[in-house]
Amino acid sequence: MKKEIHLKVNGKAYVVSVEPRKTLLQVLRDDLRLTGTKEGCGIGECGSCTVLFGGEPVNACLVLAVDGQGKEITTIEGMSDGEALHPIQQSFLHHGAIQCGYCTPGMALAAKALLENNPNPSREEVRVGISGNLCRCTGYEQIVEAILDAKNWEENCES
Repeated sequence: MKKEIHLKVNGKAYVVSVEPRKTLLQVLRDDLRLTGTKEGCGIGECGSCTVLFGGEPVNACLVLAVDGQGKEITTIEGMSDGEALHPIQQSFLHHGAIQCGYCTPGMALAAKALLENNPNPSREEVRVGISGNLCRCTGYEQIVEAILDAKNWEENCES
């Protein structure tokens, strides 16, 4: 039996009719067509489906869509401002922190949550902050560098 739910995703209100067991990941990709959020493992181990849920990073494959009511949900599509990339996205590009790109949306959102809570993290704090996100291509060093340097990109965007 489907239930009508109200979601706020990337600042936009949606009304969706879903089965109660449907995950947030499924609704984002299948119903809202926000395909930047990737499905990797489907069991919360890889972080490819990371979104911000009330400002906190969560694995969208583990969250039921019905639990999204009343929460602000941010996907990778909501990080940029139209054509203008978010400073974290710019830093990822600059540092070559994107290779196949599959983990990138989740990594970028995990980095956003980290930097909003700790604007000047240490290298170790960055590694802990992204520890729920797996990458098979970069070896993580470029990602860590990009996150550490994202503050500089933000300052350049403000000038």
